[in-house]
Amino acid sequence: MRNVVHNTKNGVNVDLLRETIDVVKKDPEKALFKFRAKTKWVEAGRSKTEIKDFYGVKEENKSRTKPFIIEGDEPEVLLGNNIAPNAVEMILHALGSCLTVGFVYNASVIGININSLTFDLEGEMDLHSFLGLTDEIRPGYRMINAKINIDSDGSKEQIQELMEHVKKTSPVLDMLTNSVPVKMQIA
Repeated sequence: MRNVVHNTKNGVNVDLLRETIDVVKKDPEKALFKFRAKTKWVEAGRSKTEIKDFYGVKEENKSRTKPFIIEGDEPEVLLGNNIAPNAVEMILHALGSCLTVGFVYNASVIGININSLTFDLEGEMDLHSFLGLTDEIRPGYRMINAKINIDSDGSKEQIQELMEHVKKTSPVLDMLTNSVPVKMQIA
């Protein structure tokens, strides 16, 4: 048996990433994915969400043997038990996670080494609408501030270009900055 050496950068198998891009170029339908989650109320503001199977690369994917369980709750000041982050805090997690993947994968492809990368995220919101006190104020975040802290061998210009590319290609950033239709129905 011979050892296979992969072209890795920042822990990313760059050869496999490029191969994935080529596969999608040849068959665009392989890029269509459906992710699923099932959320169950537990008590008060607490819930549990199960994430396991998904559809992608033109087939049902059953690669996860156990589901991921994500808990949600509210801080005590919002009548919860404060045992898990609330939904709007998880939005910050989703954004930070997505931006991290975007920075690391894209830096790897263009050959930039990342020594450290963190995102400081802060969302501003007003609870008046959530509490049913007005229809005049948006119930969600008014603004999210994301401060990127990166230590890499890339030049300032390369990091700026990388950030602009990630801003254009981040699925979660897109969902937060553009309207996404949500169809709700009672089963």
